[in-house]
Amino acid sequence: MSQEIEKIKCLIIGSGPAGYTAAIYAARANMNPVMYMGMQPGGQLTTTNEVENFPGYPDGVSGPEMMMQLQQQAERFETDVRNGWVTKVDFSGDVHKVWVDETKELHCETVIIATGASAKYLNIPSEQKYLEAGGGVSACAVCDGFFYKNQETVIVGAGDSACEEAHYLSNICSKVTMLVRSEKFRASQIMEDRVKNTPNIEILFNTETVEVLGENDLVTGVKVKNTKTNKEKIIPCTGFFLAIGHKPNTDVFKPYIETDEVGYIKNIPGTSKTNVTGVFVCGDASDKTYRQAITAAGTGCMAALDAERYLASKH
Repeated sequence: MSQEIEKIKCLIIGSGPAGYTAAIYAARANMNPVMYMGMQPGGQLTTTNEVENFPGYPDGVSGPEMMMQLQQQAERFETDVRNGWVTKVDFSGDVHKVWVDETKELHCETVIIATGASAKYLNIPSEQKYLEAGGGVSACAVCDGFFYKNQETVIVGAGDSACEEAHYLSNICSKVTMLVRSEKFRASQIMEDRVKNTPNIEILFNTETVEVLGENDLVTGVKVKNTKTNKEKIIPCTGFFLAIGHKPNTDVFKPYIETDEVGYIKNIPGTSKTNVTGVFVCGDASDKTYRQAITAAGTGCMAALDAERYLASKH
């Protein structure tokens, strides 16, 4: 079962912009951070072809390239970056116990949770094909809407974030078609009214996606079906956006860490502190509002500084 227990001053769980920023700050503060990269090394940005809204990249940068640079920067300050993911924790005592890959046991003075969130997809083969090809499927209108300037797009979703993203796209795209699976929105009335009153947004209720269409790795349209009449039709578009929610990757912490009903970790406002002393959170594991690389990086900095102050208060 377990080999020798390893003692760690600062454990960072997750390797997106939040985790790497926390690592850079923690390493520079002589906290000897150890990072486990998790199931998706590099986080959600590794599925993003072009990042054009992160300061300091005047010509933009690909998501995977940016994450490699962040890793190199963290390792330059001697962050110990490792493969593996956390399968169990025990935060009931003074020592924070963490198990990696169900076998390796770590005893940590501080833990920074940077496990992020995963966008929900329809998981139909054609959607996944174009998502992997980077040619027209996205779960972030704010990140990728710019690439569809003056083009026609389709967005799936019925809640506040779907309405917000559809409205955002309407300022960039020539036309936005919203696909709502039921006969009404789940959004607040003010958000529903906003999309209904936007001239270039068309709303199709009782409509679900059958297939994402395309050629040469680029999306050209979406085949949809009316669930009441079973009639199918094709909507031409170059961008297909999902706004059906995110799932925070926080299940492993739930016995000890307070989360909201969706699973986002609750932090003490204005800090990265959780309800467990010495355990901190940053990035999309606790942020359901902004979900941007730059805000994740900012909270990663906060988590490292909070962890450093916590360690200083103990010694």
